[in-house]
Amino acid sequence: MYQILLTTLLILSVIIVAVIFMQPAKNQSSNVFDAAGSGALFERTKARGFEAVMQRLTAILVFAWLVIALALVVISSR
Repeated sequence: MYQILLTTLLILSVIIVAVIFMQPAKNQSSNVFDAAGSGALFERTKARGFEAVMQRLTAILVFAWLVIALALVVISSR
């Protein structure tokens, strides 16, 4: 059981990294402290379409990763 969870955790880690890199950039300005990007620092826009799907997928994968990591801690402490 421990080996299966550990393998799943490692595979999930690679998938999470790939999903994070696939997410679109939120800020088009390279510097938020210049005149053009100062408003973008506090601006919140609702994610739509592909961005919303990627955010939800990332949250689900990270939650699964945390559950598996906690299960590994409990199993290894016995």
